[in-house]
Amino acid sequence: MSQQGYVATPPYSQPQPGIGLSPPHYGHYGDPSHTASPTGMMKPAGPLGVTATGGMLPPGPPPPGPHQFGQNGAHAAGHPQQRFPGPPPVNNVASSYAPYQPSAQSSYPSPMSTSSVTQLGSQLSAMQINSYGSGMAPPSQGPPGPLSATSLQTPPRPPQPSVLQPGSQVLPPPPTTLNGPGASPLLPPMYRPDGLSGPPPPNSQYQPPPLPGQTLGAGYPPQQANSGPQMAGAQLSYPGGFPGGPAQLAGPPQPQKKLDPDSIPSPIQVIENDRASRGGQVYATNTRGQIPPLVTTDCIIQDQGNASPRFIRCTTYCFPCTSDMAKQAQIPLAAVIKPFATIPSNESPLYLVNHGESGPVRCNRCKAYMCPFMQFIEGGRRYQCGFCNCVNDVPPFYFQHLDHIGRRLDHYEKPELSLGSYEYVATLDYCRKNKPPNPPAFIFMIDVSYSNIKNGLVKLICEELKTMLEKLPKEEQEEMSAIRVGFITYNKVLHFFNVKSNLAQPQMMVVTDVGEVFVPLLDGFLVNYQESQSVIHNLLDQIPDMFADSNENETVFAPVIQAGMEALKILFQPQTNVYDSLAKDCVAHGCSVTLFLFPSQYVDVASLGLVPQLTGGTLYKYNNFQMHLDRQQFLNDLRNDIEKKIGFDAIMRVRTSTGFRATDFFGGILMNNTTDVEMAAIDCDKAVTVEFKHDDKLSEDTGALIQCAVLYTTISGQRRLRIHNLGLNCSSQLADLYKSCETDALINFFAKSAFKAVLHQPLKVIREILVNQTAHMLACYRKNCASPSAASQLILPDSMKVLPVYMNCLLKNCVLLSRPEISTDERAYQRQLVMTMGVADSQLFFYPQLLPIHTLDVKSTMLPAAVRCSESRLSEEGIFLLANGLHMFLWLGVSSPPELIQGIFNVPSFAHINTDMTLLPEVGNPYSQQLRMIMGIIQQKRPYSMKLTIVKQREQPEMVFRQFLVEDKGLYGGSSYVDFLCCVHKEICQLLN
Repeated sequence: MSQQGYVATPPYSQPQPGIGLSPPHYGHYGDPSHTASPTGMMKPAGPLGVTATGGMLPPGPPPPGPHQFGQNGAHAAGHPQQRFPGPPPVNNVASSYAPYQPSAQSSYPSPMSTSSVTQLGSQLSAMQINSYGSGMAPPSQGPPGPLSATSLQTPPRPPQPSVLQPGSQVLPPPPTTLNGPGASPLLPPMYRPDGLSGPPPPNSQYQPPPLPGQTLGAGYPPQQANSGPQMAGAQLSYPGGFPGGPAQLAGPPQPQKKLDPDSIPSPIQVIENDRASRGGQVYATNTRGQIPPLVTTDCIIQDQGNASPRFIRCTTYCFPCTSDMAKQAQIPLAAVIKPFATIPSNESPLYLVNHGESGPVRCNRCKAYMCPFMQFIEGGRRYQCGFCNCVNDVPPFYFQHLDHIGRRLDHYEKPELSLGSYEYVATLDYCRKNKPPNPPAFIFMIDVSYSNIKNGLVKLICEELKTMLEKLPKEEQEEMSAIRVGFITYNKVLHFFNVKSNLAQPQMMVVTDVGEVFVPLLDGFLVNYQESQSVIHNLLDQIPDMFADSNENETVFAPVIQAGMEALKILFQPQTNVYDSLAKDCVAHGCSVTLFLFPSQYVDVASLGLVPQLTGGTLYKYNNFQMHLDRQQFLNDLRNDIEKKIGFDAIMRVRTSTGFRATDFFGGILMNNTTDVEMAAIDCDKAVTVEFKHDDKLSEDTGALIQCAVLYTTISGQRRLRIHNLGLNCSSQLADLYKSCETDALINFFAKSAFKAVLHQPLKVIREILVNQTAHMLACYRKNCASPSAASQLILPDSMKVLPVYMNCLLKNCVLLSRPEISTDERAYQRQLVMTMGVADSQLFFYPQLLPIHTLDVKSTMLPAAVRCSESRLSEEGIFLLANGLHMFLWLGVSSPPELIQGIFNVPSFAHINTDMTLLPEVGNPYSQQLRMIMGIIQQKRPYSMKLTIVKQREQPEMVFRQFLVEDKGLYGGSSYVDFLCCVHKEICQLLN
């Protein structure tokens, strides 16, 4: 079998500009440890096994102090006591929402506690901001702690901020039986600097703060109204009230004014602006510390010395020079690393470097691999390491002369000298026991208990595997996959199958002692699919009939994984009952487990999911699986999981230049020490988020450097090193730090650190920390980087202007809410998905995409412009598609155009639409074709198959859809976007006072 991995050989000669350097920052939070009794479901487990796609993910740390999410001393070291135990997000919501009542009005009642409403009323009056209507009250206030003057001191610099200026001081009337606390807001026009109502003219610049008595709307660069048509009936709704509002205000009555939603920062506008300025262009990575296009912007990335943002994205591309600055700003310094990210066909694949038996050239001191950050000296005979400054001799085989600027003559001929990402062929020193690895194997483990036989799931899986096994991943030059396959079925006992190619029939061996699992056959269990195809197909035909008369509904789980692992080791080890120990054992032997669950009741996902999570596998869950509705979603996931790009038996090390270090890691990983990230497998959808902390001062001249090295086994069994390098800027000015932030990466970090913390911290404390840190970051900017302005203004850095809306989305996620309506299994499931998400997936997960389908241009291949995720953007005459990476909804207004209904569903009217369908009918109509194409484009880049749900306006299932309108008040708790802005503003004012 060929051990030659794929080698990219596009022309490699274009000269590329030089590159620079730069670093990352400090961390927190703790570790999961779960145990549970086994429960059975159908799950393929892969020896280096079938791994699945990952979920989306967020970055950013909470404020320092005793409420730190984690117990890790390394993370807490050096942090001061918590300075502002500020308001937690709403927790004291009424126990259930009001019953759904279809009506002509678009607003739906939601409860709000009186105390929270009162607090919000007083906050609003203090901020001189009107009521923004309904919405959950923001976090209840705790007394803000003092903010030491030294902690927020830096020379002020002229900012490019966004400024939110409140309107009049009048609050709406208190709630009545008519308007109730849950009514939707009715928002007036925003006030422009030129004195006219409505949005400011395009391209207008932010005006200075208004004179006393003058009102000014948002001072962000003007947001275009994202207009989905207004929901019919919205004009009939009543503004939400706050008890005692008017009584708190002095002075004569004034006309009621409210903040226009278009006057607060719009995520949609930020995304569209970036697409307009950077979409479709070539982004060259030749400059240290440059900020890449947003994850939502399609562009062509050209590696010219720094890793593509597809592989690494940072919370900020400019690190503060000192730890004091870092503590002052409290912006987490982190990188979201996706080592095996998919490279589009129009970009160069990674080059493979092979130095033969000599192996990769490395620094003698810090062991960093040769990369563009190494500086050659003394005529090329020596080089200085960019990470630790050690001067090393150049090995004789690697010597090359330097040109007149001190660069090697072969600079552009060697990927490791001129590119940010590349691979090395590893030598035997990098292999377990100094022996070449065996090619990986996939073991398919099928639950053949009674329910799965009767509902047809076993037959479906067996039929589909015949097709899928033809598409096992393989190296590009190879004709067939080197991956071996094996099959186990199980209920309360295990059945192993011998499918050796010379057999006429497959042979079954049963292991009844699940307390001490062993592999009953060594020869014929793991085979090459092509060689044993006829025997395997024979087996897959027989399995459904073999267990057709089974009445066994009891299943085992831990022994199943144990058996798969034993098959890979081919060694006997005692059975362990602890999932954590089992997962660690799997990782130690390079066994990754992917689990497909089909629960109809509680199955303890928190415990079962621990094994896939720690072994680099994936957890898929299909609640109340129904064959006719859910089969396609499951089959799509299974296909994608088997075919995706994957590396096995991986160890990742993140090295940094002097002055800072990696302190915390989040993802589907296991760590037995403080530096090595172990993953039994890692696929193209999985990301690891790394937090950094200062241990010395950083230099503006040399910047901060990161090198991520992943040692792994390819699908053909070759041991390789995949290297990603990134240089960041450093600055002693806080304004530079704020200018270089990436909000999408920040939220990926904040979500992962918070979701890790839920294992050992109260949810209330976690939510408080997230709100406090949001306020602290913005208060530091306001104090140190913004021009002096009235306290009533909310000033946001341009790079962070949508941080509040994204943070509010995170706070409303079910993982951080303890509501009886949300099952613990669902919370555990979403938590696990997010822990391995890359930035693009977490961005969509927390702020879904909402597209007005009724505006489709059937002659264009462009997607319709998205609208903001709020009920106010829906209209009775509209059809809207919403997707968040896990779910897809098609929402139909009651007055949807009949021609669209006919074109999409092939039925005459709204009333005839069948909402049970999960696939749109294939209608030979331009609307249908266009909509199906759009759904395919949205699905294409996502790791999970999104099941389609059809939702009609004013019918009960609409409540599920409304959970995803994240700018509105949460059904199960959580503020509206506008209310959360008020809360954060109040918190900032308290910090600055």
